[in-house]
Amino acid sequence: MLRSLGGKSPQVHPTAFVSEFAYVVGDVRIGAYASIWPGVVLRSDRGVMTIGEGTNIQDGSICHADGDLTIGDYVTLGHAVICHAETVGDHCLLGNNCTLNDKSSVGSWCIIAAGAVLLEGRNVPDNSIAAGIPAKVLGPLTDKHYELVKFNADEYVKLGQEYKEEGTLEG
Repeated sequence: MLRSLGGKSPQVHPTAFVSEFAYVVGDVRIGAYASIWPGVVLRSDRGVMTIGEGTNIQDGSICHADGDLTIGDYVTLGHAVICHAETVGDHCLLGNNCTLNDKSSVGSWCIIAAGAVLLEGRNVPDNSIAAGIPAKVLGPLTDKHYELVKFNADEYVKLGQEYKEEGTLEG
């Protein structure tokens, strides 16, 4: 469902896929070839939320911030991610069930491990992998990590387009 709030409505690029079972409200801008899956909540009631090109937000994830939230290009938010961050850079992988708390940020080419909790105001620098509760940077990405991040994003661009082309049974 797409819903206006305070006179601001979601803007969805024509190539993006948004599941009919997602809830998108307020000033949310969804980029080209992005995919928003069932059960996702994108709630922008106090700022601008920008979802980058080729980004996928998987089932059951929630994105909400007290101000602006920018999620870069070709980012994967796994299942049940809670994102209250200010910024997630390009080419990131946020593992299933991880949490990014208020005013946190993640640089480009990062992996946040499944179940990790990034505390309020904490930052993960570019090209890093972070894990744990609270999340701590474990070190730089390896070539395998870069391949994994790219593979996930590319696969979800394809999958989102398959779903978009198929349409719904209602029309």
